[in-house]
Order: sequence, then C-alpha cells, then structure tokens
Amino acid sequence: MADLHVSKKTVGKLFSEMQNRKFVIPDYQRPYKWNIEKCETLWNDIENFAQTDAKNGADYFLGTIVSYVNEDKNQEIIDGQQRITSFMLLLRSFFKKLDDMVEDEDVIGLKNQLAPCIWDINPISQKVTDKTKIHIVSEVATEEDNETFHKILETGIVLQDRTDNYSRNYKFFKEKCDEYATLNPMQWKELCVTILQKCIILPIECDAQDTALTIFSTLNDRGMPLADSDIFKAQIYRNCNTEDKRKEFTETWKELTQICKQGHFSIDDIFRYYTHILRARKGDKTKEVGLRKFYADNKYERLKDTNLISELMELAYFWRFINTETEPEIDYTYSISTKAKIHLHCLSCYPNEFWKYATSVFFMKNKDSQTFETDFENMLQKLIAFLFAKFIDQPSVNAIKDDIYNSCISLNTNNELQYRFSLNEELLSQQIDGHSSSRISRALLLLYAYLNPNQTELIPSTFDIEHIFPKKWQDTNYNGWTKTDADLYLDRFGNKTVFEKKLNIQAGNGYFGIKKQKYRVSSIATVTDLSNYPNNDWIKTDIENRETEFKNALMDYFRTNLANN
Repeated sequence: MADLHVSKKTVGKLFSEMQNRKFVIPDYQRPYKWNIEKCETLWNDIENFAQTDAKNGADYFLGTIVSYVNEDKNQEIIDGQQRITSFMLLLRSFFKKLDDMVEDEDVIGLKNQLAPCIWDINPISQKVTDKTKIHIVSEVATEEDNETFHKILETGIVLQDRTDNYSRNYKFFKEKCDEYATLNPMQWKELCVTILQKCIILPIECDAQDTALTIFSTLNDRGMPLADSDIFKAQIYRNCNTEDKRKEFTETWKELTQICKQGHFSIDDIFRYYTHILRARKGDKTKEVGLRKFYADNKYERLKDTNLISELMELAYFWRFINTETEPEIDYTYSISTKAKIHLHCLSCYPNEFWKYATSVFFMKNKDSQTFETDFENMLQKLIAFLFAKFIDQPSVNAIKDDIYNSCISLNTNNELQYRFSLNEELLSQQIDGHSSSRISRALLLLYAYLNPNQTELIPSTFDIEHIFPKKWQDTNYNGWTKTDADLYLDRFGNKTVFEKKLNIQAGNGYFGIKKQKYRVSSIATVTDLSNYPNNDWIKTDIENRETEFKNALMDYFRTNLANN
C-alpha cells in the first residue's frame, strides 16, 4: 500500500524546507491561470485575517498541496500549482520591498526568514549567494512564459511591457506591498510575519506518482475547478511508460490545446463529441453521463486506447476547419462543399449542440471515403430537416436526445440517420407561427434565406435580423398602420429577414421606401428581392403574403428531406 505523508505546515516552513530541492510544476500540468482578481481575493483575505483573527492566535488555512518525490528528489506538484506559484510571487514581492527599505534589525530578520523560502542559502554563512537557485521551476509544456517567471524570482524585476499572468500578478503583489507599507508602516512587518507563520498549508506528500495522480483526480485547485480534460491529461500522461512517450504526448497535447483555441472550442468539447463516437461504436443509446464519469469508467480504460489521441486530433482539426476554414496540418482526404457549409451555418444557429454529436460520428466514420463531400451534404440536409421540424413540434432538448443517440449508432453502422418523426404538414405549418420569436427563429430565417435559389454564397456569420416594418416608427410615416396592428405584425416571420449587420445599422428604422436603397446593395438574395418590391409602402398584406411564402418554402424543404423517414 502506498504511503501518504500529511502534516500541517506554515508557508514559511513548507517553502524553507526546500533547501537543495525544488517544487517542480511538471510539463503535463496546465499553464498558470490565476488572474488579478484571484490574487486580489488572496491578498484581501490575508490582510483581513492579519488584522483580526491572527491577533487571537488563529491560523489561516490555504488549502492542500498534492505532490510526490520524483527521481531527482524534487517535489513534483500534482495539485495546487496555482496557489504555490502565486505564493512564490507574493513572497518575492515582500523580499523586493525589504530590499528597497533602510536596513535595520527588523528588515534583516525578515529577509533572513524570507530568503530560505525562495532560494537555497549558503549552509555556512546562512546567506543567499546565488539567486538563480530558486525553489520552484515550471516545466509546463504549453506555457510560453516560464523563463519570465524564473527571472522574476531571480531578480525581483519585471519588464513593464509584459502582460503574462506571472508579470501582472507579481506587479500587483508588489504594488500592494508598497501601498500597505505606506499606509500601515507599523503593521507591514507584522503582515509579513503573519504570512510566514500563520498561513497554513496541508501538504499531501506521496511516495509514488500513481498515488499522487489518484488523489489529483479527486481534488480541485482553490477557486480554479479542474476541467475534465485536466484530469484526462494527467491520466493519459500516467499511461505513458517511457520518457519519449511522455514528451511526445506533451507536445501533442500542446498542439491540441492550440487547435482548440484557434477553433473557438475547448478540449472538453472535443472529448464530449468523441464520447458519442465511442457510444455509437458500442451501440450505446443509454442516458448520457458526465464526461468525467464516462471516461473514469473501469479505471479510465477508454483513455488507454492507442487510437485516442490521434482520433481526438483529427476531430479537433475537423471542427477547427468547420469554424474557421483553417486547413489541418495533416494529410486529409475529405473536402467540404459550399452547400455543406451552408447547412453547417444553419445548424450553428440551432438552439443546442446535439447536432454536433451526429456530425462528429459521421465524420469519423466517413473521413476517408471518396464520396465524403456528397454524403456529408445529404446527411446535413436531412439532419436540419429533422431537428428543425422536431423543434417546431416539440421545443425542448429532451425531445431530440433519444433520436440523436439512435442516429449516432445508425450513422456509425450504415451512414443513415435514424429518428422518429411523423410529418403532419398542416399542423407543422400552423406551429411555425408560434416560433417567430423563439430560440429557433434565427435558424429558420437563415434557412429560408438559403432556400432562395439565387443565394449561392455564404451569408456573413454576423448577420442581423432586420424588421422590414421597423420597431420604431411614427404614425404619420406609415400608410395604413395603427399601433395595434404594428404590435401584432412586427415580430411575424413575414416581417423579418436576415441582413448584413453593417447595412442593417445604416438602414436603421427608416421608412420601407428609403430602406430599399440599402436592401439593393445587400448580397443576400431575400433582401435584394425586397429592394425590387414595386411599392414603397410595406403593409399588413405584404407581411401576410411573405409569411405564406416563408412557410411554403420551409414545408417544401421538410417534405423533401423527411420523405424517407
């Protein structure tokens, strides 16, 4: 059984015990994320504690640190690196302030207490002779500012143009030290002593990495909840049985992080999409569980699959390509047509992300197919028809869950969507009226715009919804309208269209006859159709007629694509 060593320690004792050793932030950890807000919370808590409970002999508990002694005899931090890094910056700011003060017995005494917390000291002189021998080193592979962090601790100086978290937080702590010393000259030194002797950390020291990682899987950083992918990263790293494999994984994870950032989604998102690929392969259509629970099953067995990382990378490249059209830096055979991009644009406006699960399954199944482009178009078209019609009929997430689970399995098996929906055209046409201001309205208006045969190009993703009869108006300007009629007709589908944001701003709330001039320069076919409208008045019958056209176009689309259900 693995040994655990748990003992309550003050900040001063914990840090000063690291003579000739280091706290190591290993390369598989996430970058330093604390911001000014979190540092300010820490400072305020300590300041309030020093002025109140500390005077009565109480301690201030800062949380736990989970670590193990690695092969270099250094303390490798598994959990708590955000806190320990922030405290090292705080201690260095105090030492810098002491360096700038007139040296007396108190200053010398405090420096003698602080110095062993930050650096190795000469065993004979008990002084710091080499400030490069700091007690913490960050090896985080995805961190670009490690050198900055180490230089701050070595020199106590930060370049003014630096905007990384290390620099900003150190400058914050230094400013707080200076401010407190100015406003509370008699208490400043006591505050320093309070931090060293009254702030308590509970270090959990393990004799093996496996034990530390197991504990890591159950703990959160104070104020910084671990993302599911942080847990997965540690588990996957744990499965790498050679140093070369660890380095390879670390570099790959760094690349995955960058791809996700560029694609405007998280690593957790990619794991979630991948979950449905794995479920589909197993024919699993049970209720979805949380990410962490799903991957933790059977001692994280799914994270041990040799194909895991390569498939996650392919999936991340695919979604980055969809979101940004940035081509993968890997060999790939699939291509996405303009028609498919149009379908994806419509789906991006859908009220939830379940469509991404089916899309991910289809991609992983067909990415190497010679007919991917055409098959992808057809699948997306049917997916839109089902999801949009189903939402109009039953506007809730629960209504589509089972169908998406079934469709994922069916797509993985035979490239077919599988869902339960009986198209009642008369009823669905009536139900559309009730969604003119619902969460699906933007998606329906976009779909209608793309159904125009003259719309062959993508509509800008930042489009606005234009009210043809404007929201703000004056009775004297609009022929045949009353306030009562306007309230009834304003938000109907027949009175709305997608419109470029810039042109919409320019058109403002003008009279229809005037706005037609802006409609004329639009690249959206439904808008240019309005510019060719023969009359300069926009009245109730115009909205009614246009709404009929809107519903007929949608019903034709649903009828065509749901016919084979």
